[in-house]
Amino acid sequence: MTQGTPGTPGTTATGGSGVPAAYGLRFPASWWNLDLNPNTRDAAIRRRILSDLGGEAALTSAPADARAGLESLIRAARRSAREAHARGALQLAGMFDLLEDGSVLIGNVMVLCVNLPEGTTPDLSELMLAYAVQGARNPLGQGTRARRNEIIELPHVGPAGRATSVEDIDFYGRGWARVAISQTVVPVPGTHSLLVVAGTTPNLTLVDAFFDMFDAIAGTLTFTPHQAQAEQAA
Repeated sequence: MTQGTPGTPGTTATGGSGVPAAYGLRFPASWWNLDLNPNTRDAAIRRRILSDLGGEAALTSAPADARAGLESLIRAARRSAREAHARGALQLAGMFDLLEDGSVLIGNVMVLCVNLPEGTTPDLSELMLAYAVQGARNPLGQGTRARRNEIIELPHVGPAGRATSVEDIDFYGRGWARVAISQTVVPVPGTHSLLVVAGTTPNLTLVDAFFDMFDAIAGTLTFTPHQAQAEQAA
């Protein structure tokens, strides 16, 4: 699959009977869909962030500490987009909210397509067992909602796997950051591929609220058949 647009489908790289032409996800209206194209993303991300504040002129007239905070936010968004593109992401959407006390709320959802070897049939039970075995070696989040491995039913696409965890990750070579992660793994019909909807946040004190949001976004996932996409384009 290739990159989609917010709330609308991305397209599959190959066709075939029973293979979806596209996926669709819905995000909150306030979320941003980050441009992953290396040729346009840096300028596009800067424009998107500053557009909510009145543009470059508003940044120039802002106090020094506010300017520094916004420039840091822009750099963080650009790093997220670069890493997502390097990982082969189809889509990256997120939220960055600066609160009055100076703290920041950050959440993002990345969509990836994982191609399994030919002849391999996606088996959610085996996949979730592998997640559980890996998670057993990680003491973070044990006994909480941040340590789930389960098979769920999504409204529009059927069975899916869900795994949650708390991980220490390398933050773009600048040090380690602890984040909560929720991954929803969905077999793509008619293929040997898995669509992964991965939500992350560093706001660990609000993990339940963010997991509810990530679950709700994953719950909007749809696959569009080739015929339906052709009819929509007509």
